[in-house]
Amino acid sequence: MAMSAKDSITVFYDGSCPSCERDRRYYESLRAADDQSVIWFDITGQEQQLREWGIDPHKALLELHVRDSQGKLYSELAAYRLLMGRVPRLKWLGWLLGLPIVRTLTSYLYHWWVERRLRREGRL
Repeated sequence: MAMSAKDSITVFYDGSCPSCERDRRYYESLRAADDQSVIWFDITGQEQQLREWGIDPHKALLELHVRDSQGKLYSELAAYRLLMGRVPRLKWLGWLLGLPIVRTLTSYLYHWWVERRLRREGRL
């Protein structure tokens, strides 16, 4: 059963990043067609809007951010875990990312990969 729009989360993603776009399409492919519970917001060129929502635009480039239906912001792996919790086939992965040693290692690798990509693109 699909979640309603009132229970939605907003995912702030980097639409200028081919890998991020690929990930977004993958998540969408795993969801039910009538599921309105995940709203995707491309942060590209949206610095002022991000500030109005309490998100540092530079940090938004470095970490995934998700806002829940109550307005609470999550970043980095907590954001991924919230998003994965909306996709039945990925719930186990969200749980795994919550384990302390996995979370620590994944966080390190995630930041290394993002910073490397942004440096290569000249956006860091």
